Amino acid sequence: MGKLLVEGGHRLTGKVNIGGFKNAAVAIIPAAILAGDVCIVDNLPTIEDVNILGQILNDIGANVAYDKENKEMKIDSTKLEECYAPYEIAKKLRASYYLLGAGLGRFKKAKVAFPGGCEIGSRPIDQHIKGFEALGAKVNINHGFIEVEAEELVGTEIYLDVVSVGATINIMLAACRAKGKTILENSAKEPHVVDVANFLNSMGADIRGAGTDIIKINGVDEMKGSTYSVIPDQIEAGTYMIMAAATGGDVIVDNVIPKHLEPVTAKLKEMGIQVYEYGESLRIVAENKLKKANIKTLVYPGFPTDLQQPMSALLTKATGTSIVTETIYEGRFKHIDELKRMGAKAKVEGRLAVIQGVEKLSSAKVMATDLRAGAALVIAGLMAEGTTEISNLHYIDRGYECIEDKLLSLGAKVKRSV
Repeated sequence: MGKLLVEGGHRLTGKVNIGGFKNAAVAIIPAAILAGDVCIVDNLPTIEDVNILGQILNDIGANVAYDKENKEMKIDSTKLEECYAPYEIAKKLRASYYLLGAGLGRFKKAKVAFPGGCEIGSRPIDQHIKGFEALGAKVNINHGFIEVEAEELVGTEIYLDVVSVGATINIMLAACRAKGKTILENSAKEPHVVDVANFLNSMGADIRGAGTDIIKINGVDEMKGSTYSVIPDQIEAGTYMIMAAATGGDVIVDNVIPKHLEPVTAKLKEMGIQVYEYGESLRIVAENKLKKANIKTLVYPGFPTDLQQPMSALLTKATGTSIVTETIYEGRFKHIDELKRMGAKAKVEGRLAVIQGVEKLSSAKVMATDLRAGAALVIAGLMAEGTTEISNLHYIDRGYECIEDKLLSLGAKVKRSV
């Protein structure tokens, strides 16, 4: 499992380079099998989820070569004959469900064990199933497996009852190989939805409108291999922005798309942090006492749920009382109890967290309960007096590449231990 030891009280300074977007990469890798050809995906984040997806594709018959040093994966799915993900692997990450859409598009069938991932609340796949059935597939759930199969996929109009990134992407994967046009309404607009659509188009798909709430997909008979570079990770970037603010730092967050970070930038400025934009970089300068702020998570372009927990940690240092409203996942406040172990004054009331700023946090032994909760505890550790021991480090490794190396380069005192 591993632990991370974080010594607080050190101001972060310097430059940090942001890797490829985890949430885009974990959809693009399964999507590559739609081509039945060779795809090269680069600017991949060096994280465990990317490793696992590469293993899955290798296990089911693709030839995958992953060059971690160059952050590049070569996926040859020419000889792939089926799309199947057993429980032992699917339980490790939520994104295994993208094999359903990719397998349905390529082979007109797929079988995947119910996906795992972080326990952050209810994440039903009913909208995925609704989309697959609308395209003409039969969906069966038997013995813990989701099985999808169709004699033929036919384009149609699909309206998502709730905005869902996963359902939007999964339906796109299947629909790009369907006959005719699919119109997907009330679709998610997140940057990684756009990135997956751009990747599919690079393989010969015909998808228009990604990034808006109406996506139009003209089905194609065949697709081809492609070389594609994943966009920068807005959540990793936002986390380091918050880390800089938490430590009174002066940090350049490099290789970012500033527009994707506008909700975070706006909140940091509201709290008294200076944020400067330089092309593909953002400089965070924290010289003033932090002001309170209210956060409400929303679908893009609102404040991202994946940064709610890191921001909650920062708010423990702000003057006054802040209110955090979580509208996406009801189970995303488990980190609050861990922050309270470090001296935070906070309480949870349903989907609200009320956080009263304190003068200082103190170190403690704490446990990451999910990926972004882990990031929140790292931020708390950077602010606290003494050395904080964070267990369940594997959660953090799922979404943050080389976190201790990047923090050390900024002047933090961190150490990985068993």
